[in-house]
Amino acid sequence: MGSVGFLFIILIFGLLWMVMVRPQKRRQQEQKRLIDQLKVGDEVLTAAGIYGEVTALRDDDVMVEIAPNVEVRLARRAIGGVVPAATEEDTEPPALAEPEDAVVEAEPHDAEVVAAPEETPR
Repeated sequence: MGSVGFLFIILIFGLLWMVMVRPQKRRQQEQKRLIDQLKVGDEVLTAAGIYGEVTALRDDDVMVEIAPNVEVRLARRAIGGVVPAATEEDTEPPALAEPEDAVVEAEPHDAEVVAAPEETPR
């Protein structure tokens, strides 16, 4: 019975490794690949949620322009992701909404009358 218990513990350890450790390693490899493939002109999203354009690459840091004539120096590992280039579909103006003066009539069964609670004196 002891060897079955030991085998069960090893099986549980292997399962935990598959569920927890492997996905984390995969994310780390993807992040390293992303950082290694950065190039000047890429639009990036920082880990702090700031969008900007890469203007210079150095060994461990990146210069990112976040507004006209405003550059910040960031650690490469602070880059959260590269923003994909906008497609024609993304640049289309949003569809116009209904005019504000449009009247939408509700069916009688859609309306619900709720009585206001009576106030009690304090």
